[in-house]
This record gives sequence, C-alpha cells and structure tokens, in this order.
Amino acid sequence: MADNASSASGAGAYWRGALLLAFGLTAVRLTALFVTPLELYPDEAQYWLWSRTLDWGYFSKPPMIAWTIWTTTAIGGNSEAWVRLAAPFYHLGVTLAVFGIGRRLYGPAIGFAACALYALMPGVQISSLAIATDAALLFFLSLSLLAYVELPLAQGRRRLLTAAGFGAAVGLAFLSKYAAVYALIGLALHLLISADARRVWDWKTAGVALGAFLLILSPNLAWNAAHGFSTVQHTAANAAWGGRKLFNLPELGEFLVSQFGVFGPIPFAVLMGGLVLLAVRRRLTDADLTLLCFSIPPFLIVTTQAFISRANANWSGAGYVAGSILVAAWLMRWRAKGWLLGAVASQAVIATLFLACVISPAFSEKIGAANAFKRAKGWEQTVDAITARAGAERGLTAVAVDDRFLFNASAYYGRDFFGAVNAPPLKMWVREAHAQNQAETTDPLTPATGARVLAASLDLIYRDELAQDFQAVSGREIHSVMLDAKRRRRTELFIGEGYAPLPRDPVTGQPPKPKSAARD
Repeated sequence: MADNASSASGAGAYWRGALLLAFGLTAVRLTALFVTPLELYPDEAQYWLWSRTLDWGYFSKPPMIAWTIWTTTAIGGNSEAWVRLAAPFYHLGVTLAVFGIGRRLYGPAIGFAACALYALMPGVQISSLAIATDAALLFFLSLSLLAYVELPLAQGRRRLLTAAGFGAAVGLAFLSKYAAVYALIGLALHLLISADARRVWDWKTAGVALGAFLLILSPNLAWNAAHGFSTVQHTAANAAWGGRKLFNLPELGEFLVSQFGVFGPIPFAVLMGGLVLLAVRRRLTDADLTLLCFSIPPFLIVTTQAFISRANANWSGAGYVAGSILVAAWLMRWRAKGWLLGAVASQAVIATLFLACVISPAFSEKIGAANAFKRAKGWEQTVDAITARAGAERGLTAVAVDDRFLFNASAYYGRDFFGAVNAPPLKMWVREAHAQNQAETTDPLTPATGARVLAASLDLIYRDELAQDFQAVSGREIHSVMLDAKRRRRTELFIGEGYAPLPRDPVTGQPPKPKSAARD
C-alpha cells in the first residue's frame, strides 16, 4: 500500500509540474503578446483578412486558421495581440497532451521530461507568438496521438469513443494544415510493421474512426472540389519540382542545419544519433516503434524534398510531438540525465532570449538578431503613407499594390480607411497571366477599376512592370521606413491612369521586360 501511495504521489507531482510549466509559459507568452511592439507578419495579416469571411477553405490553406482568428477577434477586437491570442493556448494544449502520451507509453517522469522539451523547443517559441497553421496542426495531431496510444487499453463504449476521437482529431488536423497526412502515414506504417497494432483495430473500431474523420473533413473536400482544388494545387506547387534546379545538396544541408535550430541542438542530435544506434543494435520497445512511425516520416520525407528541390524549416513540424517524447525516453533510458538537463536548460535559454527580443526589439538589435524580426516591423508606417496619399487624391478608382505582403498589410493596417464609405477599394496587381495568390484571385486590379489608381510598389522590384500596364503615370514619390539600424523598406507611390495590362508571355506567363523606367 505504501509503495502504491508513493507511486501515485510521484505521478501527481509530475502532473502538477507539467501543469505549472504549461500554464506558466502560457502566462509569460500572453504577457509578451500584449506588450510587444512587433506588428503582424504579412502572412498573419492574410489570415486575419480570411477570417473576415468564414469559409470551408481558402486559396492556400484549410480553414482552421481563419476560424481561430475569427473567434479570438470576436472576443477582444482586431489588435495584433487578439489576432495571435490562440497560438499560446494551442501550444498549452500540446504540452499537456505530450505529457499524457509520454505518461501512457513510458511513465510520468518521461512524460514530464518530454513536455519540458516540447514546451521549450525553439520552433515552439516562434509558433507560440505568431498565429500560423502549425500551432493548430500540432494541437490536433497531439490529441490524435494521445487517443491512439489510449485505444489499446480502452474497452466497450469507451473504445468506440476513443476511436471516434482519434478520427475526429486527425480530421481537425487536416482542417488546420494538409501536413496532417503524416498522421495517416504514421498510422499505416505502424499497422504494417506491428502485429500488436493491427490487433487493436477491428472493423467496428476502424469504421467509427473513419466515419468521424470523413465527417469532419468532407466539407473542406467539397469546398476544394468546387474551387478547382486550389488549396491542394498550392500545396503541391510549394514542393517546386518544376521551374528550378533539382537535386540540391546546398538546400539539403541548409534544411538539416535548420532542424538543430527548430527542434533544438541537443534533441535533434539525440534523435539522429538514436536512429543510428537503433540501426546498429536494433533494440527498441513497442512504445519506441509507435513514436518512430509518427516522428520519422516527416523528417525523412521533407529531407528528401529539400534535396530534390527545397523545404522550409517548419515543414517537418508534424514530427515534433512524437520526437520530443522519443528523445526524452531515450535520454532517460541511457541514463543520460545530464544531457537531458542540458537540453532543457539550453532550450530555456533560447526561449528566454527569444521572449526578450519579442518584448524589446531594441534588445534584438544589441545581440545582432534584428534581421529575424524585420518582417514584423514598419508595415503600419508604410500603410499610413499609402492611405494618407490616397486620402489626399481625388477621383481614385482603386489603390493597387504589386506585392501580396503589402496587400495583406494594407488590408489589416488600413482597415479603417478602406472600410470607410466611398473609400477606393484595395486591389492587387496581377503580374503573371494567372493568379498566384488569394489577393490576385479575389481582388485583382482590372481595367474596370483602373481608371485612376494610386499604385504602390514594394521595394521597387516590379515598379517598372507595374507602371507599363498604365497608359499614363505621374506623381511618383518614394516612402522609406527604417526597420533597424541597417535595413529599410522602400515603397514607391504613383498615380496610374488607364489600366491596360500588356499581354503576358504565353510560355512563362510573365509581363514583357520594361523598355525604360517609369517616368512622370
């Protein structure tokens, strides 16, 4: 009896520690959100813009991100903090789910170590303070994995409810980001390798899980079918297997190095080293096998993608949840507690520095990290210059920009101006023959809206191409915003009259090369 009581007390202590860690970090992150002077990234502004019109899908992403922002801004308004508010809460949920998975597979001590590694992961720090699709994806993937590891012990009605929860969580993960497909790959791999895993599922249990999954996902599938599968096509286009040099060792090396910065230096080294040891010794538990099936495919597939073409550092994020638990379990099993403490401590230092940079951008300049935050600076000032010029002009039929980042920032920071009665509409100049983003699809500049336009060219990259699509150009001015001591963002404003886009190249889809710079 005494041993059981002691064991229960120890498990309770680890659970209380996980709660303290998760809620403490969330409180700190919420504070940072409400005090930071950093502005919305253009992608965040785009998601906010989507949230103004709820739907079952959008040009480049499933709908969960828009639904999330609609919910938080309906409660607190449209300030940056309320747009981002859900991000730390999503990761709060993941942290607690990681503890639950680790406790179920290995015990409460490893569950606590795993949730500490996850909560302090460098990539999670960024994802906790910027609203993007990864936070929701990881939340629902963690719930699906928690249901999956609970299923073997569930009986009767609880078994069917757990199976339904697994299917629903995977469906909600798909509504967050299509990288949720890694959950299905992990499931298929585990069932293929493990006879014990196959014995968990009977036709009734599988049918309930599949039914819940399809019930959640089917509206988004219907939306995609009605819109030419634009989201799926955009996801495939991101792979960039066409139009660029294939098989790139530099891209592969850059991606692998980035994983040390996203997953954490020690945890990623342990994960890779553990795989080598397993290949040599071939010793792993059933729990190890489960987590390997859900953590390794994202890393291997995205690594291959990086070699073939390119890959962003966060594309392997679907493996972070299972990977954190696996690293904690291996370090505890190898009695490498010093390395575990070192991993947690180093992650905590990185998290502290990141929070300090978010709260005080001046600090980021002092430590040479200002460049990492440049995309979250200067947009409001840039948009203010655009709307001030637009307000001073008469007879404008539109305000048009040549960059989707500037369009998204203008939609957010110019929302009061563009939302006013009789304000000229915000439009997106379509550079190529066909739309390449949602702004070009839903709000393209056309001859009907292009009689007299205030045009804005971000960093002057496409200024001359934009100008040559007008019959007359006048009133040029350049607005400059300092982002830090070394970097600035320049935007050229001019009046364009008689929008008549030149024919695009039938092969490349691009406009003809300008003969000369735009002139007053």
